[in-house]
Amino acid sequence: MNTQIFKAYDVRGMYPIEIDEKAVYAIAQAYCELIKPSEVVIGSDVRLSSPALKQIAIKAVTDLGIKVIDIGVISTDMLYFAVANYKYSGGFSITASHNPREYNGIKFIREESKPISSDTGLFSIRDIALKKEITDNNLKGEINENLVIKKNIIADYIKKIKTFADFSKFRKMKIVANANFGVAGKALDGILEGTDMEIIKINYGPDGNFPKGRPDPLIPENRQETCELIIKEKADLGVAWDADADRCFFFTEKGEFIEGYFITALLAKIFLEKNPGANIIRDTRLTWAIDDIVKNISGKIIGSKAGHAFIKERMRREDAVFGGEMSAHYYFRDYFYCDNGMIPLVMILEYLSTQNLSLSQIMKNMFWEKYFVSGEINTEVHRVQEIIQKVKHKYSDFKIDMTDGISVSGPDWRFNLRGSNTEPLIRLNVEAKTNKIVQQMIKDLKKLIQDKIDKK
Repeated sequence: MNTQIFKAYDVRGMYPIEIDEKAVYAIAQAYCELIKPSEVVIGSDVRLSSPALKQIAIKAVTDLGIKVIDIGVISTDMLYFAVANYKYSGGFSITASHNPREYNGIKFIREESKPISSDTGLFSIRDIALKKEITDNNLKGEINENLVIKKNIIADYIKKIKTFADFSKFRKMKIVANANFGVAGKALDGILEGTDMEIIKINYGPDGNFPKGRPDPLIPENRQETCELIIKEKADLGVAWDADADRCFFFTEKGEFIEGYFITALLAKIFLEKNPGANIIRDTRLTWAIDDIVKNISGKIIGSKAGHAFIKERMRREDAVFGGEMSAHYYFRDYFYCDNGMIPLVMILEYLSTQNLSLSQIMKNMFWEKYFVSGEINTEVHRVQEIIQKVKHKYSDFKIDMTDGISVSGPDWRFNLRGSNTEPLIRLNVEAKTNKIVQQMIKDLKKLIQDKIDKK
């Protein structure tokens, strides 16, 4: 088994070169041996390799005499819902999230949909799996169907999503919705059924071939199609999801992409107006806009290391009402402290319905004229810590925070530099009082990073 498929938060690799049926069988059984669940919820995304891997996973679990709750083709946040809502003792989904079609993997949770990461058991699962000697005989034979219960959770899931907004306030709007050939469409149709919302659908039907490339709206070139359709259709806003639909991305009526940073700030505002003084979690990459919103409404801001496992753990510890990452993962106390890709949309729709301004005007008035950001800049490196130490030395006269990589604050600028948890990359985010300062900081920091690379 290729141990490199075990990442910080999940298992992920190229199928069948890095991850295959034998690996999934071993890993599924290792999960059961570690967690000791009384039943296991299992679902999968739309990838072409997912049905076969899911069946092997079901066989692996039932071969141990453990009951399986098969919830079908799902978004990742539906897994969280199923385990926590019905009080099952654990589960996993066969998915590689937004990776290209050649990839597949597994995302695990335990009871109450608590995450399993490298710090909380994922590497233990790896070590148990490595000791297993799986042969073709393990993969053969029938599944004990007496131990498999098929459960349709979509109606209950939709009911839960609708608790986050007052649908009676919704005014008629036109929405461009890009599902990126994943699973978002089915849920969205159900959520907005009976409303006056008009959905202009794009890449809506599930297709594990992902015919237009990597299903990830965070990649700038993947947004153009959505932007153009918003303008053509004169839509009120646009929304897009990644393939497993646990991240939600927004566009204004002018086709402008909205950074997850600013959506986090807006959602924090909405929550704090209903929950004065509540705790809000954010990552450390970009902070000014969120902090200003939270302080103005007398909320409490809590910084956390980026990554869903870290955010969820902090959400529970602080009983935070909401948490957000600039990567467009949004977390909700009333959704079992987990992230969800549909809740942000219904909350934004309710908010827009009560405003006399367009989404672009709201963004301009609240954020775009005050906060200037770089967008995440990634550089391939293999000695992240050496670069971070060099940056720390150069900026030693400024305020430094080492919560996640290094964050440095100056009089009219701020930046965060951190290593990726899954790839040999260093990630840079800059924010400043003017775009000119942003561009100068990018230039200076890129030179610092490149100088370190060139000397190796």
